[in-house]
Amino acid sequence: MIIAGLQKTTLLDYPGKVACTIFLAGCNFRCPFCQNWEVVAGKGEDIAEQTLFDFLKKRKGVLDGVCVTGGEPLINADIENFIGRIKELGYNVKLDTNGAYPEKLASLAEKKLIDTVAMDIKNCPSEYAATAGCEIDFATIDQSVKYLLSDKVDYELRTTVVDELHDEKSMLELGQWIKGAKRYYLQNFKDSDAVRYKNLSPCSEEKLNSFIDILRPFVPSAKIRGNG
Repeated sequence: MIIAGLQKTTLLDYPGKVACTIFLAGCNFRCPFCQNWEVVAGKGEDIAEQTLFDFLKKRKGVLDGVCVTGGEPLINADIENFIGRIKELGYNVKLDTNGAYPEKLASLAEKKLIDTVAMDIKNCPSEYAATAGCEIDFATIDQSVKYLLSDKVDYELRTTVVDELHDEKSMLELGQWIKGAKRYYLQNFKDSDAVRYKNLSPCSEEKLNSFIDILRPFVPSAKIRGNG
């Protein structure tokens, strides 16, 4: 696998932990609003595994968590061994995933190799492929959501909302789909030079709040990230 980046310290990516974030290259989605497009395309750094694990060994006692993100980490055939080596060093591990590999997700959780999962919910089922930017097998996404909703591993669900891609109708369908999720966040799109497409825009505060009003009957935990 290609280790495309390493953020050596973060207080945000793993709530409640002082952590680092490892970016693994490659993804099976082509989301137009992706902030990590260089990582997805394999254009980031190429950090040797030995260099990474030397860093993790030296930071034991300073860091207590490791976020494994991408791209899509589970696209890598050797991901179980990779995360297993991190766990052997005594770290808590948070996995970021798009949910396209439910069997791998469940295996990692059941083997206690991951402590928490953040799954990106791209949109409601009927708009999923359009928002992911490619053909998908939605059944795999639904399987991952159902697994997380069963509460066999700690998790959060989150959606990056884009003015051109999300509306009240999609939020209603989305809320019905993930009904009862224990933690669900909307996070507003932020344009940057790293985003692949340049014709997208964030939602207004009024629109975000209207989305929360639509979601709350189904997902009482729904919040705007950064808003308490």
